[in-house]
Amino acid sequence: MFRRPPRPTNSAEVVPLSRPQLLGVLAGLLLVGGVLLYGLGYTLVSSFSVGNAPDGLPSSTHMDADPTQQRDLIAAAPMATVAEDAGLTPGVAIALPPAIRLPVATTVGASGVSSGFPRTPEGAAAQLAAIEVRVLSAMSLPLATEVYRDWAMPGGVGAADWSQTRNVQSFLTHARQSSNQLDPGTLVSVTPAALQIKGTDGPDWVVACVLLDVRAALKAEARMGYGTCERMQWTGDRWLIGPGAPPVLAPSTWPGSDASVEAGWQPVASN
Repeated sequence: MFRRPPRPTNSAEVVPLSRPQLLGVLAGLLLVGGVLLYGLGYTLVSSFSVGNAPDGLPSSTHMDADPTQQRDLIAAAPMATVAEDAGLTPGVAIALPPAIRLPVATTVGASGVSSGFPRTPEGAAAQLAAIEVRVLSAMSLPLATEVYRDWAMPGGVGAADWSQTRNVQSFLTHARQSSNQLDPGTLVSVTPAALQIKGTDGPDWVVACVLLDVRAALKAEARMGYGTCERMQWTGDRWLIGPGAPPVLAPSTWPGSDASVEAGWQPVASN
């Protein structure tokens, strides 16, 4: 019933999976829900891991470069190197540095981002944390773009290349979400866990760093995109599958993905 055209004679040609095989793969994916969560955590946390700033950190007080070069050097200064999986490996420190209390927001600004923090390095770190918590808790690409537009000055990387936009895109992809926003039933919580001030250039410019505690709760389920084609023929007063050899196999892509668009699939509007 689900037969496909005969195998290609060229042994080097890729043989596409049949419908039963695809469904078998889908069933197998249902067994890896726990592994998926670990992979998602790695996708997010690996880009957030930061360590102590090295000694000799450049600052405006001991550099002779012009202001633009000063800031570029501060931003580009190396940070501590940690293991690739450091953000995923549990551990308890014997001793911790003194805790820093983040300033409290006094208002809610554009795109629902908490704001009203003081003009201090800690205030800058608190604002950064508020921006990233808003974006990563929502896991919505439209919101990430909106937040960047409202909270970034011209001359930056742009919303599409912003690290948090990329993180949201990666999460939604690996969590197998159905659109560019978080699915109901998938929960993400983000909490500032630590900070460091990497460098300053006067009272109005800071490179602030925030370590975020990111947690995701996912349903143990799997999805896949399966493309299929049939000859359809109007007969009497209805469409039926028509006679003849089956059409060439349709591309199977994840719904809503770049590959889906490039393959020519047009999304169906919800009712």
